Amino acid sequence: MIAELKPYAEYKESGLPWLGQVPRHWETRRLRHAADMRVSNVDKHTKPAETPVRLCNYVEVYKNERIRESTRFMPATASEDERVRFGLCKGDVLITKDSEQWNDIGMPALVEFEAPDLVCGYHLAILRSRPGLYGPFLHRVLESHFIAAQFHVEANGVTRYGLSHGAIQGVAIPLPPSSEQAAIVRFLDWANGRLERAIRAKRKVIALLNEQKQAIIHRAVTRGLDPSVPLKPSGIPWLGDIPQHWEAWRISRCARVGDGSTPSRGTPAYWNNGTYPWLNSSQVNRGFIDSADQFVTPTALRECHLPRVPAGSVLVAITGQGKTRGTAALLGFEATINQHVAFVAPRTNVVSPEFLHLALVAAYQTLRALSEDSGSTKGALTCEDLKRFKVGLPPLLEQTVLVRHIRVETQTLNSAISRLEREIDLLREYRTRLVADVVTGKLDVREAAARLPDEAAPDTTDDDADPSLDPEAADDAAIP
Repeated sequence: MIAELKPYAEYKESGLPWLGQVPRHWETRRLRHAADMRVSNVDKHTKPAETPVRLCNYVEVYKNERIRESTRFMPATASEDERVRFGLCKGDVLITKDSEQWNDIGMPALVEFEAPDLVCGYHLAILRSRPGLYGPFLHRVLESHFIAAQFHVEANGVTRYGLSHGAIQGVAIPLPPSSEQAAIVRFLDWANGRLERAIRAKRKVIALLNEQKQAIIHRAVTRGLDPSVPLKPSGIPWLGDIPQHWEAWRISRCARVGDGSTPSRGTPAYWNNGTYPWLNSSQVNRGFIDSADQFVTPTALRECHLPRVPAGSVLVAITGQGKTRGTAALLGFEATINQHVAFVAPRTNVVSPEFLHLALVAAYQTLRALSEDSGSTKGALTCEDLKRFKVGLPPLLEQTVLVRHIRVETQTLNSAISRLEREIDLLREYRTRLVADVVTGKLDVREAAARLPDEAAPDTTDDDADPSLDPEAADDAAIP
């Protein structure tokens, strides 16, 4: 059905260089003339004598393109005036007004349910459609990269980026007739559902391949390669029996452990023209870290007591609710880290960096369970936990052989995973292009939408989310 889509019969100039021509019967309108906007200042701090509410904050928008009843919200309190001014209604569109991350600016989310106690949180703008503009259509328009580009051009700031009221209200949007807006949303919801199902299926295959990798790694770093070698009890539940010539060592005996911090974003001297790589916990999902996207200054290194973490260290994410916590990655260059990450710098005369990394990869589930035993409602590991944690250590030469074996045995699996991840990227790119072409009138979907069966909108919730999008990684990227 998508391949059969054709352009409209007649077009006219929109007067906007980025938009070009639009269907003859469409309009273009500034957002200030199509929607009412309010910018919330409700924060998460609870105040006595105020009404309990659920707060929809920018983290929820960062993680979800749709705000649903099942979305997890932060409890807070609000005055009656705040509840009236910033209470959310079904069909409202929220956009990120300011953030440390430039790419987050203008990110939209659609409110899909009515809730009298749901209030918009700080850093967000509420857009409520006026007659003639359908809220779900506005959400799709703001998703398009054409609109995102306008927001990114207007975003100002050095260590924190923001949009002025005028920049938001002045953005131009294409505006078809109301009935056509509904048809466009119907078609895009259907197409998005198909694409998300395809992505979800590929992610499930990736999960199975990762399980195979984990089994190969776990076997090698706990038992070695020779099935006939005599074993002995390690006394460590996750290790079980280990080869008799191996030793079980606390990490503190074979490595130096520490964590980092986040220099104040309000101090430009810590960030402006920074040259020293600074990493947050989202980076550990890469497995091997060979580049950075944030940099601090020598002043920050000196005044904020940031550690200089040597190349060859293993980084472990130590906080958060998502899949990231407990994940380990090998660092390929000298860098520093924030407080959500611990470094494990090995004594290379005892343990190779590659072997230590694989040992901690194999221990992922144990590290997760250890973090849950801390009693924290959020879940966390500490540097002391890592120092006390034990791994099995064979002689250095055997470590080298084991690392080489794991590399060979997982090569095919890694290639398959990379191929599937690339296919997912292509599906996402296709979806981005499809949304842009449809909401700007380059493709006519009216007949296609009319032929769709009457059924509930597909649930595009992704239960097997990419680890790089887990809640902690999102929190960490937004507020280091």
